[in-house]
Amino acid sequence: MSKKIDFVKSLNGLNEADLKARIAEDELRIKKLSFAHAISPLENPQSIRALRRDIARLKTALKKVQLGF
Repeated sequence: MSKKIDFVKSLNGLNEADLKARIAEDELRIKKLSFAHAISPLENPQSIRALRRDIARLKTALKKVQLGF
């Protein structure tokens, strides 16, 4: 649980451009992981789920910044 809290706290100081760049970077990473998993099973397939959730957290933080919260 502390990993999630640390991740969310690290997003507080980022601006809109940084968040967009990080989202794009993570979306590229998830595509690569999914492709690698289709070819041969990943050692830890739960990493795809964790990355998807991190992207959702990034998008939520981006929306907060855009709305001014």
